[in-house]
Amino acid sequence: MNNILELQSVSKVYGRGYAAVKAVSGVDLSVKPGEIVLIMGPSGSGKTTLLSIAGLLLRPSEGRIWMNGKDVTQFGERRLPALRLHNVGFVFQAYNLLGALTARENVEVVMNMAGINGRAAFARATELLAMLGLEHRINHLPADLSGGEKQRVALARALANDPPLILADEPTGNLDSKTGREVMELLCCGLGRDRGRAIVIVTHDHRLRDIADRVLWLEDGRLSESSKVERETAMISSEEIVFW
Repeated sequence: MNNILELQSVSKVYGRGYAAVKAVSGVDLSVKPGEIVLIMGPSGSGKTTLLSIAGLLLRPSEGRIWMNGKDVTQFGERRLPALRLHNVGFVFQAYNLLGALTARENVEVVMNMAGINGRAAFARATELLAMLGLEHRINHLPADLSGGEKQRVALARALANDPPLILADEPTGNLDSKTGREVMELLCCGLGRDRGRAIVIVTHDHRLRDIADRVLWLEDGRLSESSKVERETAMISSEEIVFW
């Protein structure tokens, strides 16, 4: 089975000389269709930088990126937007919705960018929002939506162009436990794994570990296997944690 995403010896350095900071260091990562990979680690460990590289938003200083079997590392800037539109869906902690657009329009806009317009975009956006339980909120602006509703709109937008890869950066960070569980169940089960999509989630949320096929640990820019996650568990205070 071909990997949807593969990173080979990827590093990212910010700054130069004595001011240089290596945010990501020699990372190897492969993700297969239908696989859910959780990346955990302390704040400042390079998680968001790594996700940005995986989503072709940020170029690595070293290493190679393969997407759907193609080496995209040296693709020019003009080719990257189309690659992202058709291959990657992003879900962010802060939702990143356009405040002047309705829920439906926020989903339609990414399809418009991919050349899907008019009735086709309208129908697809309406269908996705209905699948996510928002059929009664499609004409509401983000300011009129709850946090959970905003994240569902963001999820619908990420799925709009039917990408094989979903990247989520702290997707439950602004949600309460119940709402976060519902959103992640929709993403990982009903609309993710069951449809062969690969999902990479960057998070501090330990409650998400049970949904993942693999849990990886990123610290000081270096990625390691799930056994390292036990180190994070030891960092939690002794108060009781309720898992989903």
